[in-house]
Formats: sequence, structure tokens, C-alpha cells
Amino acid sequence: MAQLLDEKDRIVLEHLQRDARASNTELARRVNLSAPGLQKRLRKLESSGVITGYVALVDPEAVGYGMLCFVQVTLQRHEPQAIARFRALVQTMPEVLECYHITGEYDYLLKVVLRNRKHLEHFLTETLTPIPGMDKLRTSLVLNEIKATTAVPLPSSDEPSDP
Repeated sequence: MAQLLDEKDRIVLEHLQRDARASNTELARRVNLSAPGLQKRLRKLESSGVITGYVALVDPEAVGYGMLCFVQVTLQRHEPQAIARFRALVQTMPEVLECYHITGEYDYLLKVVLRNRKHLEHFLTETLTPIPGMDKLRTSLVLNEIKATTAVPLPSSDEPSDP
């Protein structure tokens, strides 16, 4: 169920998604709230799970990861034990930025960063393929990133919650 946000919540979240490093004083000024009012609002958004954390976004290329790939994975069996094992192993792979359980021909979609082709080969042949129950892999290399954002669109208070 979607969390109901008032207009001030939405404005605070929009500002935070653009610049989470802004001081609380600066953020309060930008959204026309008192510092204590902003603190109370932030605590409410955090405790309700709307705000899940604050992070620094790192440019992968700047730290040596020149390849971005999407890997589609199919497991041989969909038994709870095989699924749990696959999910636990993916959690240990630092190259995997995101993993989604999906519908369609494949079971999972992985977003992966790698240093180069040799790293890709090693990741596919030494990390993913040996996983017990692995059936099929399909890898797509990203040629050019057209849009990448972490900002979630926030509906205004007058928009219906279900389109």
C-alpha cells in the first residue's frame, strides 16, 4: 500500500532525492519549514519506511568498472531450496548491483558492473554458471546509458493513488 504523502512531504523528498547532502538547516529553508519541523517530518518518513537510507552514488567507471551488463537467469527447478540458494549466493556477489525476480522466459534479471571483458568472462563462467541448478544465462552489454536515476516520481496530493 502506498504511503500517503502531503505536499510538504513530497517537496522534502524531491529535494532530498536531488541532494541528500544538504544540511537540515538548508533543507528546511528550501522547503519553508522550521528546523524542528523538518526533523519531525524526516523522522516520520524514516520510521514509516518511505526514506530507507542515505547513500553516496559512485560513478562505476571512476572506480574501474567500465562495463555494465544485464544478465537474465533461468533456474532448472523452482523448488524453494534452489531459489533460496540462488538468492543467497547473489547477495554475496559484489558485482551484482541489483537482482529482480521477473516474469517471462527468464526467472531473474541481474544488473552487473564489471571491469572489462575478462572480468565478464570470469563472472559468467566461474561465479554464475557453477551455481547448482543454473539452467540458462543471457547477457546483454550496455553500449550507452540513456537514463539512469534513483529518484522515484512522487505523485502530488491531488493525483489518484491508483492510475
